[in-house]
Amino acid sequence: MSSLLIKNIKYLVTNNKTQSLLQNVNLFIQDGVISSIGKDEPAVDEVIEAGRMVVYPGLINAHHHLYQIFTRNLPQVQNMELFDWLKTLYELWKFLDAEAIFSTSAVGMGELLKTGCTTCFDHHYIFPETGGADFIDMQFEAAKMLGMRMHVSRGSMSLSKKDGGLPPDSVVQTTDEILKHSERIVNKYHDPNRFSMRQVALAPCSPFSVTPELMKETAALARKLGVRLHTHLAETKDEEAFVREKYSMTPLELMQSLDWVGSDVWYAHGIHFSDSELELLGETGTGVCHCPISNMKLSSGVAKISKMLKLGVPVGLGVDGSASNDGSNMLEEIRVAYLLHRLHDGASSPTGAEILSMATSGSARLLGRDDLGKLAVGMAGDLFMINLDRLELTAAISDPESFLSTVGYKGNVDYTVVNGKIVVKDGRLTMTDEEKLVNNANKCWKEFMNRA
Repeated sequence: MSSLLIKNIKYLVTNNKTQSLLQNVNLFIQDGVISSIGKDEPAVDEVIEAGRMVVYPGLINAHHHLYQIFTRNLPQVQNMELFDWLKTLYELWKFLDAEAIFSTSAVGMGELLKTGCTTCFDHHYIFPETGGADFIDMQFEAAKMLGMRMHVSRGSMSLSKKDGGLPPDSVVQTTDEILKHSERIVNKYHDPNRFSMRQVALAPCSPFSVTPELMKETAALARKLGVRLHTHLAETKDEEAFVREKYSMTPLELMQSLDWVGSDVWYAHGIHFSDSELELLGETGTGVCHCPISNMKLSSGVAKISKMLKLGVPVGLGVDGSASNDGSNMLEEIRVAYLLHRLHDGASSPTGAEILSMATSGSARLLGRDDLGKLAVGMAGDLFMINLDRLELTAAISDPESFLSTVGYKGNVDYTVVNGKIVVKDGRLTMTDEEKLVNNANKCWKEFMNRA
């Protein structure tokens, strides 16, 4: 039994359609669940005074590659686009080991927590010939250490360079190996219950790194096991050309032929869909995770987010890879998304409040979660708090719902709460020694780079 009272909240951004903004209220969390919002002051284990605070629902990162932290900011790939970028970095990623996966996961999730993100979905698909069996275990171990709500995918690659794909032989596996390990991971870690702290999705990497056979069998396995499906799709024109040449279809047509559309499926990126394909996504409830910073850095294009939202396509937000971003900061992603679409779409672009909803309830929908993404009685006690008494926030809070998009704030938040527990306080991680984590990760990074 644990309880937390957040008192006298100056602004509470609930992300609810009714009463979306509350002022001067208390929020009470009991055993990880919001029990009341109002004026009640029950006896509790811990109290946070929030008279100068704005409180938001925890941000939800719906697409990431945590392992890439050890290869961010490398000068040799900074001016490359996706295919060349991948082919260069695969030759480094094949040297990942379990220690590197733990370190990169802990560092990336630590940065996410410190910047208001309470749930992370990681798309892990690199499994070298030796040492890869425990990678997913390492990720969940890191999440538990930090107190983060974690969704991990058992990703996969089965189409190597010699068979016409992009990745080298050393990081691809057979369909049988992948399916067997996928089932083990789901059975060991996936908790489908409301308020669960760990879930699993199945996620073949992309049309240019897996076979149609693997895609189809993975879809069947996921539906048998009751887990969601995820992959990269329609990210670049190179991908479209690859799929058209190999399969005489568009990427989405290929997915349709393999049972990869539906309300249990979401794609990362979705930049190069036609208008008729967007209508199909809306009709079938197939989701898209928007990753604007990565798309800009890799020159991939601009996703049609304004049209997607109007057509009812489920849309969430993600930071994508730590080597194509090169960070793990959802606050920065929110403002960049807002500004990118203001530039691209003008008056039809999403509002600041709509971008915040993409990063909270929108991402929650992609993950199949109806217990996350809003602050209301009966929802998970996941939130973050920013003290407004800062020079840089002077006169900036006329519209708290849009503030993160229009003005922007990408520094460390004052508090992050996950499952009713304070995991960031005064901008610092509370459940682990941050200095030790940094020192160990830097040592591990040097060892990895020496191998690679």
